[in-house]
Amino acid sequence: MNHAPAVATRDLQRVFGEGSIAVRALDGVDLEVPSGEFVVILGPSGSGKTTLLNIIGGIDAPTGGTVEVAGIDLAGLDAAGRTEFRRDHVGFVFQFFNLIPTLTAYENVRLIAEIAGGDGEESREALESVGLGNRLDNFPAALSGGEQQRVAVARAIAKTPPLLLGDEPTGALDLETGRQVLALLHRLNRERGITMLLVTHSSVIAQMADRVLHLRDGKIVGDDRNDDPKPTDELVW
Repeated sequence: MNHAPAVATRDLQRVFGEGSIAVRALDGVDLEVPSGEFVVILGPSGSGKTTLLNIIGGIDAPTGGTVEVAGIDLAGLDAAGRTEFRRDHVGFVFQFFNLIPTLTAYENVRLIAEIAGGDGEESREALESVGLGNRLDNFPAALSGGEQQRVAVARAIAKTPPLLLGDEPTGALDLETGRQVLALLHRLNRERGITMLLVTHSSVIAQMADRVLHLRDGKIVGDDRNDDPKPTDELVW
């Protein structure tokens, strides 16, 4: 049985540019996330939050250090290897929904599921699990912002990834719709055991996490465990 942590980084570095104009986006990040944990990453703009998420998700490669996800050494993968890793191991939910406007909700989800070797039934079940079983044939333009984000969540989970990464997943939503999407993500974490890392600026959202990481200037400056995560309907905004 594989007891490797869901995510482990050691002295993780990411530098953009060279010489006097080099920007050190990540500067020696050591992190270990057990499987099934719900982690919120907080920090101001430019702190390295999205860069960290992109490297953990195989979108970007580190300049130095190591990063392992489910025991896979991402630093040792080439571009093709990272593509295969993303396909098989990670779901992504971004601030903007990135749905294909000419495809229905079902087709948007099935497209990604098929790339990962899934089928139509998995896509249908994923949409039903996010409360959109009656909206399968609707195009994105006919869906509200919250419904579009739920399609994006369904797309991310249709391939049953062990890890889900969210970059400001409620940033483009109104308060109540954002709360509903967060409740959905929290339920999927608890019921399916999906490890979740969410990047946000909101300290309120952090109240629902098992653990809160604070980033500043490319470093983890705080790592707080929450023994009493709050359900979304108890969050005070």
